[in-house]
Amino acid sequence: MHSREEMLQAFNDLLDVLYELRQKCPWDSVQTNQSLRANTIEETFELCDALAREDQKEICKELGDVLMHVCFYAMFGEEKGEFDFADVCRKVRDKLIFRHPHIYGNVKADTPDAVADTWEQVKQKEKDGNKRVLSGVPAALPALIKAYRIQDKARHVGFDWEQKEQVWAKVKEEISEFEAEVVNMDEDKAEAEFGDVMFSLINAARLYHINPDNALERTNRKFISRFNYLEDKTLKQGRNLKDMTLQEMDAIWEEAKTVSRAKSEKAG
Repeated sequence: MHSREEMLQAFNDLLDVLYELRQKCPWDSVQTNQSLRANTIEETFELCDALAREDQKEICKELGDVLMHVCFYAMFGEEKGEFDFADVCRKVRDKLIFRHPHIYGNVKADTPDAVADTWEQVKQKEKDGNKRVLSGVPAALPALIKAYRIQDKARHVGFDWEQKEQVWAKVKEEISEFEAEVVNMDEDKAEAEFGDVMFSLINAARLYHINPDNALERTNRKFISRFNYLEDKTLKQGRNLKDMTLQEMDAIWEEAKTVSRAKSEKAG
C-alpha cells in the first residue's frame, strides 16, 4: 500500500491532468453540470455493480471514474467562482466532525445503532440541515431504496414496531388486501395494494437487518445465472426455448439449481 504522501501526490497528479484536459480537450472543455450528469449516474451504477460482485479490480477502476466526475464538478464550481475542491473537502470534513459528537464531543455512543441515532438527531440541528424528519430522503432515489430510507428515518424518532415480529401480521394483512383487489379485477387498486405489500416486506427486511436492495440483486444474479444455464444447455441440444414445454425447461432449471449449489459449497 502507498503512503499518505504518495496518495496525495497521486491525487495532485490527477488534478493536473484534469485541469489540462479542461483547457485543451474539445470534449472535456465544453462539459457542464447538466451534460455530465447522465454519465455520472451511469458511472455510479457501474461502481455499485462492481461492489455487488466484490470485484476488487473493477471497484478500483470504477472508483477512479467516479472520483474523476467529482473533480470535474468541483472544477466547474471553481470556474464560476462559487467553490473549489478545497471547499468541497472542508465542507464534508466539518460535517463529519459535527455529526460525530461521540468522537469530537462529549456524547456517548458505543454501538452502530446509537451512532446512527445520534447522526439523525444532529442532522436535525444543523444550520442548513433538514427541518423535517423525511426531508433528507432524496426524491430521485429508486423506490425500493427510498422506502428503506423512509422507514429508517421514521425509526430514529420512535415510529416503529415495538417488537420486530409484529411486522409479519402487517405483511399478511397487505398480501390479503392485494389478493382481494386482484380477485376484484381492479388494476389501479391492485397496484396500490401491491405497493403496500412491497413496503411492508421492505420494513420486515429492515427490522431483520437485511438490505432489501442487496437481497433482490442477489436473487437477480442467481436467476440470470440459472436462466443462462438453461439457455446454454438448450442451445447445445440444438433446440429453441420457445419450442420446449415448461416441464422440459423445469427439469434443466432444477439441474441448474443443483450445479449452482455445488459451486457455492465448493467456494465456501
